[in-house]
Parts: sequence; structure tokens; C-alpha cells
Amino acid sequence: MPLITGVGWVTVSGMGRGRERNDFAMTKGRLPRIARKSVFDKPHKHFGRMDEFSKLGLAAIAFALKDAGLYEWSEKRDIGIIASTVYGCLHTDIDYFDTVMPEEGQLASPALFSYTLPNCALGEAACHFGLTGACYVINEQQPSGIASLDAAMDGIEFNEFEKALAGICDTGCPPHISLEDKGIPGSAFVVIEKGPESSLTPYGSISLNEGGDIIFNGKRIENLIGLIQECLSESPE
Repeated sequence: MPLITGVGWVTVSGMGRGRERNDFAMTKGRLPRIARKSVFDKPHKHFGRMDEFSKLGLAAIAFALKDAGLYEWSEKRDIGIIASTVYGCLHTDIDYFDTVMPEEGQLASPALFSYTLPNCALGEAACHFGLTGACYVINEQQPSGIASLDAAMDGIEFNEFEKALAGICDTGCPPHISLEDKGIPGSAFVVIEKGPESSLTPYGSISLNEGGDIIFNGKRIENLIGLIQECLSESPE
């Protein structure tokens, strides 16, 4: 049965991983500035030019991999990354088109253009951590993360990969878009493994029942936030 072996996040209340802290919460507000030194001990040549959405996703993925003992690597790994998002990189898209409109596109920013697809964040993570599995983003109307969990579980069941990162990533709704519920900014990922190779104690087992519900340690899970809260209540070593 697949196991949850790692948890990582960046939210309004802070950033971290499950084996270091258990105060995870997703709340409305302003996300913290993500500095390279907060995520990586060594220089990352692309980090400074990345958009905020990509930094957000990459940071949460890095924390989750470190929590699962999969941060360091010497050979490429067949690990998938699947993220659910409501707004994706819409902030970056708008910023890019702000550079396209003047001078008939002659001032269009190539740096921003490089991050005008939401899966660019996952590509950055795959390159940095040597991950070769499926890598894609799923749009959700609500930031539940269920779509990414379902896809990760299916991928493991049908042997597309033995390990996967499943999570949510959103920088929030652009301010000039009029919506009553603008969603909650933040990013959070879990590592799901068919069978862990490390000595770390897993958070627990995860499965799909006959009705398609996600079950974690015998409890039905409504969303990824609830799953992480359940994981942290287990307090693995």
C-alpha cells in the first residue's frame, strides 16, 4: 500500500517540512518572500530570475523531498510531480503582457515569457532534483488538491512511477479580477511512495476505496490540507 513519506509547504504562516515543525496552516494573507537561502544551501543559478509562482512551487517541493529523505541525489529518479492550481501563473502572464503592449511588443520580456506556463515550476524542480517521471499541472475550481492526489495514486497503481509528489500551488487571484472568494495563496506537497527505500518512519498509508475516496490511515480525506494536518498529527520520527 502506498505511503506518505514527506511533507513540505510555503504558506502565509511560514515555510517548512513536517519532521521539523507541525504548525502547518493555510490562511489568507501575504505570502513570505522566498529567498534562495531559505530553500537551498548552495547557489541555484535560475532562482533569482524565476517568477513568484515557480519559486513558490519549487520551494514546497524541495521541503517535501528533504522531509522524505530524497533531497540529495546522484542518479536521476523516476519520480512524478503533479500539482493542482486554481490560478496557475496568471500573475506572471499578466506581467508579461504588460511588457508586450507598449511599442508593439518590442519590449516583451524574455525572462517573464520563460515562466508563462504553470508547469515551468515543475520543470525547474525536475531539473534540479533529477526527476524523470510525469510532470504536469491540473486546474481546479477550488484549491482542494484532490485532483493531484488522485492522479498520483493512479500513476503509482498503474506503475507509471513508484514515487510521486502531489500538491497544490497558488499565488492567489490577481487583484483586479473581481471574485468574492479569491482563494488561499500557498503551496504544499506530499511525497507518496509505493515502498520507501529510506529508514524514515512514514506518516502513514494512503489508498483509494471502491468509491474513489482517498483514505489515509483509515480516515476519509476531503482535501490535501486535511491530509497534511492528519500527517502531522502522527508525528513520525
